[in-house]
Amino acid sequence: MKRGQNYVARMRSDGLIVVEPRKVVQSRISLRSLILFALAVLMFKGLLMASLGFDSYNYRVAELRKGSTLEQGGALIMQSDPVSTSIAEKLIPILR
Repeated sequence: MKRGQNYVARMRSDGLIVVEPRKVVQSRISLRSLILFALAVLMFKGLLMASLGFDSYNYRVAELRKGSTLEQGGALIMQSDPVSTSIAEKLIPILR
């Protein structure tokens, strides 16, 4: 912000002008938290793919797609992607 935009002037009922700092609304969820959550979801998907096997995992996601709206949303989130597939390929030797 430019200088001078951090304050707001208000006139009280008695005619006195009062200058106060502008209230800044900050999000309670930080970008770091969102990134860590996304990484945790990708790691979880990779772990499921590695433990179930790719065919079984994809079959289960396909079954979710046939379900209710909530299940279809879960299927959208849990569908295979290159990052979670790569994580699964690295975890397979460790889990076997």
